[in-house]
Amino acid sequence: MALDHTAKLANIKYSLKKFFVDNIARTEDKRLTFDKALSIPKIQGQSPTDEWVSVKLDDLIPEVLSIQYLSIYCCTRKDSEGYKLSLLRDTVFNYLSDTTMTDGFKRIPFYRSDTKALIGMFLVTQVLESAELEGPDETKYRVLTCTLKFASKV
Repeated sequence: MALDHTAKLANIKYSLKKFFVDNIARTEDKRLTFDKALSIPKIQGQSPTDEWVSVKLDDLIPEVLSIQYLSIYCCTRKDSEGYKLSLLRDTVFNYLSDTTMTDGFKRIPFYRSDTKALIGMFLVTQVLESAELEGPDETKYRVLTCTLKFASKV
């Protein structure tokens, strides 16, 4: 018996990466990386940046109502008072909530990675936010820790 598409990690990763690339990188024109490191993403052909977003998939709890934890690092440099960080945080946070829905939960499309067919939705049910932090290289950052829930056949 094959693993159901709603339980495949490849589909989870593909869907979440697509969501952040489409919205943060393309729509908002912000640098994006999928790594825990706070270093500036080095992208060939692009000049260094003073702000970027780093997305990291954390623990996955596969069940009938599965849970995926996600850490989003909003990072800035050359930002003495943290104002650029506040703007970046607001931009990212806007994509994690939906005031047009009666429950306020953001829906993120869940796709099959091989066919690009929609197979469900992730609900962003909680976003916890860290204080403003500073790294040893003067990178300012905030971490948005998200809880995503989605139906799956395990």
